[in-house]
Amino acid sequence: MTETPAAKRAPPKSARRRSRELALQGLYQWLLSGEEPAAVEAHIRDMDGFAKCDRAHFDALLHGSIEHAAALDAVLTRHVDRKTTLLSPVEHAVLMIGVYELMHCIDIPYRVAINEAVELAKSFGGTDGHKYVNGVLDKCAAELRPEEARPARG
Repeated sequence: MTETPAAKRAPPKSARRRSRELALQGLYQWLLSGEEPAAVEAHIRDMDGFAKCDRAHFDALLHGSIEHAAALDAVLTRHVDRKTTLLSPVEHAVLMIGVYELMHCIDIPYRVAINEAVELAKSFGGTDGHKYVNGVLDKCAAELRPEEARPARG
């Protein structure tokens, strides 16, 4: 398989980006199967590239999102146009990661949390799913981080 010119120019993925991608895959598996978090984690840890991720961030995202799923969905429910159970599982998992970072990873600027979620949606979601994710997380940021998000919103 030959790399495309764009792939050759793309910078290497950061350890944090890899942790988000792997957490997304774990959350997707959890949402669809309802498996125990430990079983999901064991499956993800066996995947290629796991050694290159930020393990602490992966653990926080996967286990934190599962542990706080009800609270994350409560925030999402105020900003989505349907029940969270009716969202695409990929978009639901991406939104959970985005809201988790907005709520619990205060060291990550809200714009970075949103941008990273949008990039996940572009890579793994449907054609225009990233636009939906961006709009929902922008509203969530205004609620969860009003002082940080207010200057950008006018």
